[in-house]
Amino acid sequence: MAEQILSLDIGGNSGLDYLLAIGIFIILSLLFRIFKSYILRAISAVSSKTKTDLDDAVVAFISSLSWPFYTFIALFAAARSLALPPAADRAFSYALLIIGVYYGTKALQRGIDYITHKQIQRRLEDDKNEDTSAITVLSGIIKVIVWVIAGLLLLSNLGVNITSLVAGLGIGGIAIAFALQNVLEDLFSSFTIYFDKPFKKGDFIVVGQDSGTVQNIGIKSTRLTTLQGDELVISNRELTSARVHNYKRMQRRRVTFSFGVEYATSVEKLQLINRIIAEIFKKTKHADLDRVHFKEFGSFNLNYEVVYYLNSREYEVYMDVQQQINLAIKEQFARHRIEMAFPTQTVHVKK
Repeated sequence: MAEQILSLDIGGNSGLDYLLAIGIFIILSLLFRIFKSYILRAISAVSSKTKTDLDDAVVAFISSLSWPFYTFIALFAAARSLALPPAADRAFSYALLIIGVYYGTKALQRGIDYITHKQIQRRLEDDKNEDTSAITVLSGIIKVIVWVIAGLLLLSNLGVNITSLVAGLGIGGIAIAFALQNVLEDLFSSFTIYFDKPFKKGDFIVVGQDSGTVQNIGIKSTRLTTLQGDELVISNRELTSARVHNYKRMQRRRVTFSFGVEYATSVEKLQLINRIIAEIFKKTKHADLDRVHFKEFGSFNLNYEVVYYLNSREYEVYMDVQQQINLAIKEQFARHRIEMAFPTQTVHVKK
């Protein structure tokens, strides 16, 4: 009876061939169970103790493979030992192709997520308040592109002519790009701002006639809080095409101011003014005098120009220091009887 069963011919395969295929399926299923239950768990324990987390990501992906995947691999290996009809053999090949493309794309997706996570983590370590939404959006776009390419490759290998489909997608993509031109410009401008970093959250910037502190860098626009306290929304496209002054990057502020004294001021007092200004700056914190000069003969006064460097980028510190200097100049000029000039006009009255 056993010999008859083993020599029985069904579909071009003997009973022995079927028993061998069943044996392959059972053995592989047991090996996969041992691998998933014991070996993979041991590998996971070892990888968790390493310094890098790349091996943890690989182990996590392998652990996410479900039992239907292992069952199909065992079934496919068992079926390869049999002489199958062309239709069945083609069905197994197509199924293997679909599963391979699916899990290969999932692996790429995991890799993109890993790189995205590392980039976000690294940037947050540099600045906890940094907005990382641009990286997340870019990651999503890349994953969509990967799935589209994987789908096209799958259809091509399944025998589908994708030439017309790709052409249709190209025409449709061009139409969508024209329709969403402004949105796409703002989107790519946000990537430019994020990766080039002309400014970041918390910086005080000046764009044309507008200025404010950056509160949020979004996908389409950037929001500033102005000195008046209101919110200013500027499109990212405008920011990347305009000149932006970033005062947060400024380590020292160069300040120039001028004043004038009366024409009647003597030469001795004009020379004294330089010493007075120098003495004032010696007593002023955060300010380093660069130069002071009797610059020109004005219409109503003798003009002086003072240049100094402020060792702070804060605007309030600048205003406090400038006020201190102005008060000191006023006090010293009054003490030495040096008169500040003001516009005058002579009126001739005919009798």
